[in-house]
Order: sequence, then C-alpha cells, then structure tokens
Amino acid sequence: MNTTRPRPRAILRIHFHPAERNDELYGHLLAVVDGISSRVEPLPADWSAYVDLTGALTYWGRDTEGLVAVLRLRLLALHGVACSAGAGPTRSIAAMAADATPPGAATVVRDDPYEIAAFLRPKPASALPGIGPKTAKTLARYGITSVGDIADTQLPTLQRILGTTAARLAHDRAHGIDQRPVVPGAAPRTMSTSRRFDRDELDPDQHHRAVLGLVQDLGGRLRTSREIAQALTLTVTYADRTQTTRTRSLTEPTAHTPALAGTARELLTSLGLQRARVRAIAVRAERLRPAEDTVHQPTFDDRDDKLRRLETALDTAATRYRPGIAGMASAFPRAR
Repeated sequence: MNTTRPRPRAILRIHFHPAERNDELYGHLLAVVDGISSRVEPLPADWSAYVDLTGALTYWGRDTEGLVAVLRLRLLALHGVACSAGAGPTRSIAAMAADATPPGAATVVRDDPYEIAAFLRPKPASALPGIGPKTAKTLARYGITSVGDIADTQLPTLQRILGTTAARLAHDRAHGIDQRPVVPGAAPRTMSTSRRFDRDELDPDQHHRAVLGLVQDLGGRLRTSREIAQALTLTVTYADRTQTTRTRSLTEPTAHTPALAGTARELLTSLGLQRARVRAIAVRAERLRPAEDTVHQPTFDDRDDKLRRLETALDTAATRYRPGIAGMASAFPRAR
C-alpha cells in the first residue's frame, strides 16, 4: 500500500506596491512572477495575484521562504517595485498572511498542523476570508470573536447562527481547510452598465436618478448570474469628454441593490457635481465572485428583510415582463 504523504501545497498571495500604477507595469510584474511559476491568477483590481508555488519548489530546489525571497528580489531589481507577500498551504491562509504583512516583507505559514493553528487561532474572526464586518458582529453576539472560537464551535451551532453554507465555509477555513485552486490566467470578472444623457445634464437630481437606475440594473444582473461584487467603480464623463473615476470597496461582497445604491450614492456625492455638465455616467461592479462565497446573515432589522423581499419581487417582475417594469432603485429607501 502506498503511504506516501501528498506533496505539501504552497500558495502565495502577493501585493505589488509601485509608486505609480498602469496596466503595462502590472503586465511586466506578472511576467516576473510567471518566470517563477506558471500557475498565476491575476487580481488586477488591487494589484495582487495568487501563485501556486507547489511544483516550482521542486524545480528551483528551494523552500517557500527562499523562493518568495527570490521573487521579491527580482521584482525590486527589474522594476523597482516592492511587494508584500503571504504564503501558506491554502488560498485563505495565504491571503490572511499577506494582509498582515507590511510592504517589503513576507509571511510564510508552513504546511504543518501546529503552525497553521498557531497562525489562525489568535486572529480576529473578521480576518477570516468570507467573514465580513456584519458577520463578525453576529458572531460576537454569541461570544465568538476569534478564528479559534470559530474552530472550537460545533458545526451545528455555527449553522444555526450563520446558515448552512456560510457555517461550513467558516468552520473549514478556521481549521485551515480550503481546497480552492489557483486558476492560471483567470482575470476577475467585472460587470458594467452606463447611461448617456440626451443633452449635457446639469441637474444633480438627474445624476442621482441615473446612478440609482444603473445600480438597479446592475444588481438584477448580478443576482441573475448568481454573482456578488466586492467593489463599485463610478465613471462620470463630462461635456468636454474628460472623465472622473472613483472606486470604493463594499462593506461586504453583495448583489443587494440597496447596499450597492448606498455605495454608489457616496461615490457620486464625493465628486461634488453641483455645476458639472455631465454627458454620461457608468457604474461597474468589480472583483465578482460566486454568490455562494458569501451568504447574507439574518439580522434583527425588519426593514432590511422587507427590502430583500421587495427586491425578490422586483426581480420576478423584471423576468416575467421586462427590465425596469417595477421602477427605479430609488424606491428601495422608501420601503417600509
């Protein structure tokens, strides 16, 4: 009987920190990474990437720390770009290690049960991928405040708090279990929609109505494709064809129209367009993920439940009749 232990996985999450950002430089940096391992998954939205180093360790004859050091040195020597890096046996651990590492440094968690537990357990619950601020607050009500607390909570108990899918994901990741592979060359999906005015539009109310309409369209399409967005980008085109673009991360990945609308309003307000002659407005959902990666947590907010029921009804109406038949996203804030 073959009792050979499977080769330990080594997954790297690397963040690039250039002085200036442009698409050409990002491509050059990815080429350097590809010279170390061909299994690279680009994440251009936040200038990072996942890299599967498992096979490369044997090829280069180095351990994870040594190979990461070589990669960091090449990036600095060839392009003058510092990076922060986190490595571990899973995507989740690599991401958490990278998040906890300052620019110019690296954190490596070896594929060892004791080292994995020592790294994961002291971390706050919100540090675990898939646990957003709202979910962390829900867990805290039950005294679950760390990754170790999540690992120690019985799965049935966790399921009653979070729901079946979210509880299983959190429980597995708290124990260092995450089988998601690095998918080479898979750039993150985006989804966008835009509105061009018949004439240059000066009225701020019309700007807001346009943005809310775009968000309603975007939210419906995200829910139809069973995807969630991690950030929104707003682009405003002016009469002279110049543009202003702003991006903001969402509090939690979502396809919920009121949540998207709140962030879109903040982006629009931050531009201060009171006297601007606006030609067109576009909204883009960034860094899309499968909806099952994040599950909405039940709240004690009755209004939020009503909004979600209304959203479901609007989606049904749009599917049965035509998009937009149920009205603008501005209807949501007035729901009671």
